[in-house]
Amino acid sequence: MTTKLRIGLLRLTDGAPVITAHEFGFFAEESIETELVVEPSWANIADKLAYGFIDAAVMLPPLALAAELGLRGKRQPLIIPYIVSANGNTITLTTSLVEEVKGLAARQNISTVAALAACLRARQTTLGVVHTYSTHNLLLRYFLATAGAEAERDVRLAVIPPASAVEALISGQIAGFCAGAPWAEVARRAKVGAAIATSCDIWKSAPEKAFAVSAHWANEHDAALAGAIRAMLRAAKFCDDPKNASYVAALLSRRRYLDVDAHVILANLPGGSAGGAKCGFFSGAVTFPWRSQGMWFLKETRRWGLMDKDSDARELVTRVYRPDLYRAALAPLGEPVPIGDWKREGAHDQEWSLEAAPAAIAMPPDSFCDGAIFDPSEVWGGTEAAKMGALHK
Repeated sequence: MTTKLRIGLLRLTDGAPVITAHEFGFFAEESIETELVVEPSWANIADKLAYGFIDAAVMLPPLALAAELGLRGKRQPLIIPYIVSANGNTITLTTSLVEEVKGLAARQNISTVAALAACLRARQTTLGVVHTYSTHNLLLRYFLATAGAEAERDVRLAVIPPASAVEALISGQIAGFCAGAPWAEVARRAKVGAAIATSCDIWKSAPEKAFAVSAHWANEHDAALAGAIRAMLRAAKFCDDPKNASYVAALLSRRRYLDVDAHVILANLPGGSAGGAKCGFFSGAVTFPWRSQGMWFLKETRRWGLMDKDSDARELVTRVYRPDLYRAALAPLGEPVPIGDWKREGAHDQEWSLEAAPAAIAMPPDSFCDGAIFDPSEVWGGTEAAKMGALHK
């Protein structure tokens, strides 16, 4: 019996595994009939999930958590059983502002972020982020805060859908933006903007898009959900292989998906041209829904006053992030899967080995730009920390 699954996504490179699984028939081989619904903004995605017009989405993890709490529109119980991508975001500024920042950094022998903070304070300018509850908003705020700069005090932030960011930059509506691929590359090729930092410069191996599913749909179609996870993992391996970069870029460039030149997309794919923020789809346990990463997003959302600090963060993350479903789905494949659900985020500035079954997983660095380490067990301590089970060091 075939199960219908409607998946929402935006015109972004990191939707590659879902598009590939759809086009290559990986979903169909798991008896899932997929319909991909391409939307213009994250608000549209959230609304369509809330009212049942789509069943799942390639979604921003902070937005999924906010939707679960009813912080933006109608509350919709969601789960995250799979992570679609890592990295790929870029802070892009007008070419004139980039030159100003780099010049100041060189003259005063200070870091790029310190120079950027100083320029933003002097200008009182506006930068674009793709949604209030986005990885982009949190990473940009984190980056600026390392130099003592704060949004709303030193720089204004405006919500701009990713596909509209370059147009907003050209019109002067914003002086820069933080968005996912391919829009920084589009700005660079149009000679209207240049990158000042990528998500890897802020948080190496930063989780980016999640596969967020209506809890109601997941409960009604548990076998189909497991099949969808397997299909996406198969596609993720394909998209993560540098040998397939040109093919993936050509697929994504189609009018119904990103509708931009394949060479622009190629710049952000594994195996693409040098430079640019590369998206990750499989290697380094990218696809595992780490509850500790969800907790970091909640911590930063609270830090900037975007969420009630009285909510039970551990209970929320445990309810939404579902590594148990991930493990169950992949058990028939014998894929290495992390043993624990939590780890210390930012604790590794070089490659390391993760304890997993049936074999260890080679992991990339995951350090933060300021050297901070986020240990979720320190949020509660004592018996509450013990409830997490194994905590990867």
